[in-house]
Amino acid sequence: MAGAPRGLNVRLATAGVLIAVLLAALLLLPPVGRAALATAVALFGAFEWARLTKLSRKVAWAYAITVALAVGAAYHGYYWTTVFAVSAVFWICIAPAWMWRGVSASHALLLRAAGFVVLVPAALAMAVLPGVQVVLIVALVSLADAGAYFVGNAWGRRKLAPSISPGKTREGALGGLAVALVYAIICGAFVEGIAWVPYLFSAALIAVLSIVGDLFESALKRQAGAKDSGTLLPGHGGILDRIDSATATLPIAALLLPWVFK
Repeated sequence: MAGAPRGLNVRLATAGVLIAVLLAALLLLPPVGRAALATAVALFGAFEWARLTKLSRKVAWAYAITVALAVGAAYHGYYWTTVFAVSAVFWICIAPAWMWRGVSASHALLLRAAGFVVLVPAALAMAVLPGVQVVLIVALVSLADAGAYFVGNAWGRRKLAPSISPGKTREGALGGLAVALVYAIICGAFVEGIAWVPYLFSAALIAVLSIVGDLFESALKRQAGAKDSGTLLPGHGGILDRIDSATATLPIAALLLPWVFK
């Protein structure tokens, strides 16, 4: 028990540093700086992804560099919408069906291919969306997660995906969705020219997909027999542990934003 307060302090300190760095980077860096940051996040996330699929360290770094190069190619290309659409198909259709059937170690090759679909669009969205929009989307996801946690602890009875993440409940998911919609309504009240039906639909979809992203990364770790994706962030595990929901939500947000404003 003596180590518990120290562990909590480390976790809180890391969270504070991460939030400060993220806000400063997204709000103060020029577009090329945000692109560099997004590429770096994809690089280290891809390394962790590769290790979870049992690649050796050397091959994992080669995989990570290839993912980073793919981010650069996508950023300098003229097919952003196509990249985001591929991500939407994956997260809305493929990932839920895959988890339903079960993600196992025998799927290593498919998981390595999926790493590109997961990481490249997310990094691209982080690079091309205005920093304020990224912050607002991440805040929505964080509030939905917090709402799901507290509602699940208080009233959760029915498990959402017991074989992947036993702690998540259907009641918690609904609570998180409700919190996300309240947050979206409050934010929307300060913005002119919003098409409310597409806007609220987008907010709800992002909240739902944040859970899908979280669950898919949990399934990836479970097939690898790992508790965390890495050890880069003291008290928080690895990069993937922090961006799991963002990988599913940022690309879809980038795809939907043009339909939100009148």
